[in-house]
Amino acid sequence: MFTWRNQVDGIYSVGRTLYTRCALLFCLEFFRYSRLATCGAGKTEMLFYGMEEALRKGERVCIATPRTDVVLELAPRLQKVFPNVNVASLYGGSEDREKDAALVVATTHQLLRYYRAFHVMIVDEIDAFPYHADQMLQYAVQQAMKEKAARIYLTATPDEKWKRNFRSGKQKGIIVSGRYHRHPLPVPLFCWCGNWKKSLHHKRIPRLLLQWLKMYVSKKYPIFLFVPHVRYIEELSLILKTLDPRIDGVHAEDPMRKEKVAAFRKGEIPLLVTTTILERGVTVKNLQVAVLGAEEEIFSESALVQIAGRAGRSFEEPYGEVVYFHCGKTEAMVRAKRHIQSMNKKAKEQGLID
Repeated sequence: MFTWRNQVDGIYSVGRTLYTRCALLFCLEFFRYSRLATCGAGKTEMLFYGMEEALRKGERVCIATPRTDVVLELAPRLQKVFPNVNVASLYGGSEDREKDAALVVATTHQLLRYYRAFHVMIVDEIDAFPYHADQMLQYAVQQAMKEKAARIYLTATPDEKWKRNFRSGKQKGIIVSGRYHRHPLPVPLFCWCGNWKKSLHHKRIPRLLLQWLKMYVSKKYPIFLFVPHVRYIEELSLILKTLDPRIDGVHAEDPMRKEKVAAFRKGEIPLLVTTTILERGVTVKNLQVAVLGAEEEIFSESALVQIAGRAGRSFEEPYGEVVYFHCGKTEAMVRAKRHIQSMNKKAKEQGLID
C-alpha cells in the first residue's frame, strides 16, 4: 500500500533513530507534542513513518498550515509517496472538495468545516501569520481533532514562550538542527547598498544588488528577491525585465499567484520579486535568495530565518546564497544570522551534518 520508503530510506540512513522517534511518538501516544526543526530539515519526510502507521490503522490524518502555498507544495508530494491513499488539498478557492479523505492537507481556515474528524493532527508552521495571532484558527484546530487525537506542532522559528517552556520541561519536543542532506544551512551575507528607496525613485536598482542578480540570471539559477512592501514589486519587476522579459512579481492578493509560483518552479520564470508571503513552503532546486531593504520592520528575525531557509533545500543542490541587502544593519538581521549559525553548530555536535 505504501511505496514511499525507497524514496527516503537512503536520505535518512544517518540519524534514523532520531527521525523515527520523532515520527512515531506523535501517532502512537495521545499528547501535545512539538518539534523544532531547522528550515529544510525534512520535517515532512520525518512524518511519513508515523503517518503510515496511522493510515494502516484506518485513522484519518490532517496536516494543517496557515499558508495556501504550503498546501500547494505538500499535497502533490504526499500523493506521490502515498499513491493509494485519497489525499485532499483544501484552501480558499480550491477545486478539491473531498472533505472525507483519509489524508487531508488544508489551510487552518478550512478546519472550521470539521468537527471531531481527525485521529492525527499535524500543524505546520505554527508561528506563521495568521494562525499564531488568531484564536479562532487555534480553536478550529482543536475542534477538528478527535477527543483523544495525537497532535504535533512543527516550527523552524519558535517564539520566546515556546523556547522558555521547552527549556523548563513544560513543553515536550525534539529539536532537529540539521538538514536531511547533511549540509549546513546557508549563512546570510550582509551587503550595504545605500539608499535603495532613492535609487528606485529614480528607476535604478542599487548597483551591488544589480550585479548580484545579473550574475545568477546569467547562470540560469532561479532567484527569489524579497521586498518589504507590495508597492516595490511592480517597479522592480519592470526594471528587471531588461535582464529577462520573463521576470515577474507576486504578492498575497495577486490573482495569478498560484500560476506564477507554479511557473517559477518549472523554470519558466527565472526571477520572482515577492513579499514575505513566499518566506515559507516553497522548495526550488538551486534557489538563490536576496532581500532588498532587510532593515525594514517587516523583516523580523523569524521572517529573515525563514527566508534564508529557502536556499539550499535540495538534496541534489544543497547549496545556495542568501544576501540581505540593506541601508543599515538591524538587531533582527544580526539575531537571524546568529540563529542560523547556532543551528549549524548544534547540527555538527549532533552529527547531523558532515
